[in-house]
Amino acid sequence: MRELLGRVGALDPQAEAAVKVIAYFDRLHGAGLEPLVRGAAGLSGLPAALVDPARALTLRARPDGHLTRTALPDPDPAWPHTAVGTAVLWVETTDPAGPVLAMVLERAAAAIGDHLDRTPPPAPPLAALLTDPDRDETERLAAARRAGLPPATRLSALAPHRGPVRLIAPGEDPGAARAGIGPAAPVADLPSSLADARRALRFTATGTGTDPGPVLVRAEHVGALLTLADTARPDTPPPPDVAALDRLARDSTALIALADALATAPSVRAAAAALGVHHSTAQQGLERAERLLGWNVRTVPGRLRLQIALQVRRLYLPD
Repeated sequence: MRELLGRVGALDPQAEAAVKVIAYFDRLHGAGLEPLVRGAAGLSGLPAALVDPARALTLRARPDGHLTRTALPDPDPAWPHTAVGTAVLWVETTDPAGPVLAMVLERAAAAIGDHLDRTPPPAPPLAALLTDPDRDETERLAAARRAGLPPATRLSALAPHRGPVRLIAPGEDPGAARAGIGPAAPVADLPSSLADARRALRFTATGTGTDPGPVLVRAEHVGALLTLADTARPDTPPPPDVAALDRLARDSTALIALADALATAPSVRAAAAALGVHHSTAQQGLERAERLLGWNVRTVPGRLRLQIALQVRRLYLPD
């Protein structure tokens, strides 16, 4: 091989480099993914990454061999890249891929593809499988039976703000993390429960000063407003009442917290107690809030208007 490289190098340096790339990856035949990604980075002199959503796999290597497994932002479309089944391999440069870099990508992708073919992706978690609308109902019911769940078992899909989908039984503690919860449904209808859980998630609050409110929301508690989650988006202009609440939040986090408390408490005194402030302080805040909002929130129509506006406002807040 050294003699061949010498002859080729004398004729064409780029061809010599390409032959070295081929030889390098041939030596790594049967190796794991880490040395293959490191090899792509080392040979190219550029950071290289491999991402496979189907396997929840992320590898990024620097030319010095340092490797990380943390989540990565989407790659720049201009970076040279190649698909390897459900995975994508790329190197981080906006320069056009020359013959050597193209060879690095080609040989690394071939070796990675060979490795992935020998290690199929793991089966999805049961909750993800049972709530997947793209899977045939027969497949979902069969998976439930294998897990010991009769078809009539009623479960609710829980869509967290961060993390995998969960299934909870009626009465089960959903935890305290931000999430939407779908209606209880038999196994065959769990994809529909997840769809409603994701809609309910959009009505959850962050619990911060400018976004007070519940971090756990059940779809059945939202009722008819749930359908608004399919149309209202943060990148569209909010309705006037939502814009008024935004002005209130910008003016004072204490006032938006008071508005949220007033929407759920039976009286101003009860809202003050929930916030831990004196009744007179809440009364003064209420008068100021009404001036900023532009309507009386102490009447039945005004209170309903406030409740709806608070719910809808969360659909227009950035995630």
